[in-house]
Amino acid sequence: MLNVVEDNVELEQQEIVSSEDTQTAAQVQTYVAPAAAIQEEEEESAQPIFTVVEEMPQFPGGTGDLLRFLSNSIKYPVIAQENGIQGRVTCAFVINRDGSVVDAEVVRGVDPSLDKEALRVINSMPKWSPGKQRGKPVRVKYTVPVTFKLQ
Repeated sequence: MLNVVEDNVELEQQEIVSSEDTQTAAQVQTYVAPAAAIQEEEEESAQPIFTVVEEMPQFPGGTGDLLRFLSNSIKYPVIAQENGIQGRVTCAFVINRDGSVVDAEVVRGVDPSLDKEALRVINSMPKWSPGKQRGKPVRVKYTVPVTFKLQ
């Protein structure tokens, strides 16, 4: 049921009281993270990212195991299968000094569904042995092609 109301009805004014009006200040609590965690995070992101180093990062077991891991982990998206979409998605990522994989991105994509699946697999990789420059572990940008092929 719809009630039609006249537009010229006078409404009673009501005051809105806020904490500023009553002079009571809101309680504010500031979280302070442990200094060591902040410093470590800032140090990691402040480190330069190398593309070529004396000792390149290694996937556990080598390049053969990397390719095996990729082929075993990929679940071909159903939508891409139905549409017959295939191709090579090139992904780049950074391997931190501790071997963890971060900042994965698609450099050259094929289709959004394939790109998303490639990133999912890249982000699920186990820790690598980090790259080294002058004997010290450094952050290294690494690029891997992920090939999607229908049988």
